[in-house]
Amino acid sequence: MTDPQLSLAFIGLGVMGFPMAGHLARNGHRVTVYNRNPAKAAAWVGEHGGTAAHTPAEAAAGADIVFACVGADADVREVTLGTDGCFAAMKPGAIFVDHTTASAEIARELDAAATARGLSSLDAPVSGGQAGAQNGQLTIMVGGAEEPFARAEPAMRCYGRAVTLLGPAGFGQLTKMVNQICIAGLVQGLSEALHFAQRAGLDGNRVLDVIGKGAAQSWQMDNRGRTMIEGRFDFGFAVDWMRKDLGLVLSEAKRNGSSLPVTALVDQFYGDVQKAGGGRWDTSSLITRLK
Repeated sequence: MTDPQLSLAFIGLGVMGFPMAGHLARNGHRVTVYNRNPAKAAAWVGEHGGTAAHTPAEAAAGADIVFACVGADADVREVTLGTDGCFAAMKPGAIFVDHTTASAEIARELDAAATARGLSSLDAPVSGGQAGAQNGQLTIMVGGAEEPFARAEPAMRCYGRAVTLLGPAGFGQLTKMVNQICIAGLVQGLSEALHFAQRAGLDGNRVLDVIGKGAAQSWQMDNRGRTMIEGRFDFGFAVDWMRKDLGLVLSEAKRNGSSLPVTALVDQFYGDVQKAGGGRWDTSSLITRLK
């Protein structure tokens, strides 16, 4: 159990935020939650105790650390700087930890806004998906200053197996972009490999057993290879979310001059999956384009 004296707020109770906030409560923290849909907040309180607030500001009042896990830049800005946003209500010295996958630009904007108010801000996107959130096994990539990171890290370890400070504001988001670039290429490569195996008349599962013990092995192969063969995609990290993330990647690449031809192509492929009605399918559904 981490320090039970912390008073925490958690804003955003989606498929990630709901279990993440639950881990905080189970570790003895006093947690106040806010969700745009009040029924979700009421359900969380019914399961974990704590308190449900009517606004982000109400949730944040008196909290030592305010966590958020919402949709995109606009949502982050709304719950922090908008009407009834949490920044106006946070006590001096409090820390805002943003687990949203957003832009490095909004991370830097919030860091400056927090500093001007005597607060601290950390951009802390996560990797590991819904299962990682439920099992408390997320990888958390953090940007910000060392002192607030040291104070917030024990709480983040309630649901993070790896919590790493990468550098100043924005570096957490930039590292998450690197993560998504890797995943996009890996899933496309795995899709093409399994498609080739099937067209060649090979037993896909036996092939995975063999090559999964060699240099081709990856998390995607271990956790998605067999479901790709079976054509099951009604779970996991949705294509719609991946396209949002790749949009952030490609926008940042324009700013820093990166050349990302494979990533840009895979983003278009995910657009094809969306057009086919697969926006909510797992990202491994890239293989459907090839069939």
